Amino acid sequence: MKIFNTLTGKKEDFETIKEKELSMYVCGPTVYNYIHIGNARPVVFFDVVRRYFEYIGYKVNYVSNITDVDDKIILEAERLNIDEKTLTKVFIDAYIKDTGNLGSLLPTKMPKATDYVPHMIKYIENLIETGYAYHSGDAVYFRVNKVDDYGKLSNQVLEDLNVGARIEENYQKESPFDFVVWKSTELGMRFDSPWGEGRPGWHTECVTMNQEIFKEEIDIHGGGSDLKFPHHENEIAQSEALHHHPIAKTWMHVGRLGMDNVDMSKSLGNIIWVKDLLQEYEYQAFRLMLLSHHYRQPINYSTDLMNQFNHEWQRIKRALKGVFVDMSIEHYDTVEYNNETLDRFKEQMEDDFNIANALTIVYEEIKMMNRATELSAKARSYYTIIQMLSVLGISVEQKMLTEEDIRNYQDWQIARSEKRFNDADQIRIRLVEAGIL
Repeated sequence: MKIFNTLTGKKEDFETIKEKELSMYVCGPTVYNYIHIGNARPVVFFDVVRRYFEYIGYKVNYVSNITDVDDKIILEAERLNIDEKTLTKVFIDAYIKDTGNLGSLLPTKMPKATDYVPHMIKYIENLIETGYAYHSGDAVYFRVNKVDDYGKLSNQVLEDLNVGARIEENYQKESPFDFVVWKSTELGMRFDSPWGEGRPGWHTECVTMNQEIFKEEIDIHGGGSDLKFPHHENEIAQSEALHHHPIAKTWMHVGRLGMDNVDMSKSLGNIIWVKDLLQEYEYQAFRLMLLSHHYRQPINYSTDLMNQFNHEWQRIKRALKGVFVDMSIEHYDTVEYNNETLDRFKEQMEDDFNIANALTIVYEEIKMMNRATELSAKARSYYTIIQMLSVLGISVEQKMLTEEDIRNYQDWQIARSEKRFNDADQIRIRLVEAGIL
């Protein structure tokens, strides 16, 4: 298997630290609103990574955190005149519902930042003791200049960063590049600490939870490409300062999904909520659209693009349902696979998760299934396609047929062959309503 490692900037041979076990941490949502379709792209991709490793026999420990303390949460709770815990509970539940409706499995563990604040305070104390952090004014800051290779993940050079644009100017800091690991405040949710009441910095939340859960270097750390800098860069700096080992062997970043070549953002208002999209389209069509683009490349979303993949999904579904009906009529229940096809599918998946090419193999197998004349050959392709789609988190709901369903289907086929199109259309309506077509 080869995976592109953002840290080294190249595709590398990939082996897990522990044989047949994968440890993976992916930065999760800040729960102050629903997730939009841009947020959904990393959720879907890393779900496929998890599914694929499980498919080839690995035990996967997949952790994705919940950021439930943040300035955005405090501001939204204040706007709605409710407390932060009430707000975050609503949107944690909504996140779980939306990602489930996208066909994604829940991670192995979903730690909430608020459950790890004592660990974060201890982490910050250790950073101060080792000289990597300092208390100044109303905050504790991390000394970026003590890290010789800071910027190695995102290829940033400190001197080239624009203070006042990408870097907040703050005269409490020893250096404008230092970042907050603890913020003292009297507003919103806050916790007691040696530096006064306040809350941890976002970058410290993730690195602490990662360390507390895994205790050691992990195989994969991932997220959206927008997290490379400063979030993941600052995670690396803290971890290597305190633990003297990398957080992860491999860093994976998913390209953005935007509209009109602009990043999708709640602040810009150019968003489509997942919950709204799934009222118009089946989740399988959306996953198909996402996975048909290489995960590292951006996607410029449009209604035309979504409709294109919705049409593609309906075509796939019809083909599979047709063969399922044929197997039901003949009581065919032998499960066989085209192993050569599955091997080719695996080759693409193990080439830096080239899912777009893997889908090409799915389409080729569909053509083979449609051309086959023997039911055994159709069935073999059917089960092969179902297997490949399941790895991609795409399921096809098939209804077990009653004798009446079978008679209606046979009558429909006869009416079509005899060119009694009005009769065929009426029967087809009943078959669609019954979920058979």
